[in-house]
Amino acid sequence: MARSAVLTGMTPPPAARDVLELLKPITWFPPMWALLCGVVSSGVAPLSRWSFLLAGIALTGPLVCGTSQAVNDWFDRHVDAINEPGRPIPSGRVAGRWGLFIAIVWTMLSLVVAGFTGKWVFFATVFGLACAWAYSAPPFRFKTSGWIGPAVVALTYEGLSWFTGAAVMEGALPSARVLAVLALYSLGAHGIMTLNDFKAVEGDRATGLRSLPVVLGERPAAILASAVMALPQAIVIVLLQVWGLTIPAVAVAVSLAVQLCLMPRLVSAPARNAPWYNATGVSLYVLGMMAAALGLGGYV
Repeated sequence: MARSAVLTGMTPPPAARDVLELLKPITWFPPMWALLCGVVSSGVAPLSRWSFLLAGIALTGPLVCGTSQAVNDWFDRHVDAINEPGRPIPSGRVAGRWGLFIAIVWTMLSLVVAGFTGKWVFFATVFGLACAWAYSAPPFRFKTSGWIGPAVVALTYEGLSWFTGAAVMEGALPSARVLAVLALYSLGAHGIMTLNDFKAVEGDRATGLRSLPVVLGERPAAILASAVMALPQAIVIVLLQVWGLTIPAVAVAVSLAVQLCLMPRLVSAPARNAPWYNATGVSLYVLGMMAAALGLGGYV
């Protein structure tokens, strides 16, 4: 019997629209934005390496991020049956083992594309894919920890994507300044990932996932997430000023100041206000990322 037949459980292939839903295109934007920050921070003209830039966009969005979503939905199909029963796998629209098969194919395709973009991007892609599988799959299943799970997602979505953008443009390891800033924004993104856990508290409790809202309680988790988001940005402001990048430092400072004004409302009712804060405070966070990137790239 063919390997694909075994993996898919001899069920008919899913419709293209259901595969696309499984890969969750809406989740591709954050890593692609971080990739753009990396491109800008490199200071290299995008058109000078446009083919590598296109490969980087494909990797961070449809391929690696898409793989992570497929892997997560396959290993979370029992959780989704509680939280989101309409998702492609628990609803039966992606039946049998097609979810696993798609995740494996997308992993291999990601490695092939990364192989044409240089060693640093290839290494980053291997690391990102390893994190994607370890986050959701046994025996590691990092997502069961409210500390490690958000850290892995933050590192791959923000830091690794930023690194990829800078590396594809420079064709080399990014500078120490770029690495420092992307690391700080990755640390802050841990708080953003915690915000995403408020929508699934009931399912997490039922299935033993120890997210921070479950472990600490909703209000303490929101306070911690707010602090984790704010402190790295404050350090970025100091570094930018030390490096003589005053305009970007001011832009990030204004962004942080507004976020601090919004955080009390988030903390007052985390489950209800997390989506609102994602649309406001997190938007300011990622705009600050771009301001810092523009400064590092010499654009301001």
